[in-house]
Amino acid sequence: MGRRAQVLAERLEQGAANLAKFAETLSEAEWRMKIPKDGRSVGVIVHHVGNMYPIEIQLAQTLGAGKPIAGVTWDAVADINAKHATEHAGVTKQEAVEFLRKNSKVAAEAIRGFSDDQLDKAAPVSLNADAPLTAQFFLEDHAVRHSFHHLAKIRSTVGR
Repeated sequence: MGRRAQVLAERLEQGAANLAKFAETLSEAEWRMKIPKDGRSVGVIVHHVGNMYPIEIQLAQTLGAGKPIAGVTWDAVADINAKHATEHAGVTKQEAVEFLRKNSKVAAEAIRGFSDDQLDKAAPVSLNADAPLTAQFFLEDHAVRHSFHHLAKIRSTVGR
């Protein structure tokens, strides 16, 4: 395991731990609040972060292998998110936090498996107008950033 991969994994773990810790403090009313401009509940969003880790890691591994990410669009992401929101509308705090913790642990271990060479490989990414992005950038912009992004939205929604 390289130092860069270790640091990325630790950042993902930190973000997921912060999100889980904050989620555990939420009241039932806060858990059910809708995120403005998003429409999904706080609880669904917490579960969503855990749900996306496997996909985000798989896509980063594709780049790490020097292969392009093709056919992935923001419309497809929106469809995945909408389906997830419907299927998990009643997710409990315990279920979501446990799922987030479990999947973040698996994601962090997968990140630790990246070599520096894999992190540096770049290929076109359809999600980003076929810009050639490195696996490291993709990890940082998706799996690592994801929990930080949603924690900020949740904090804003619940007012703390």
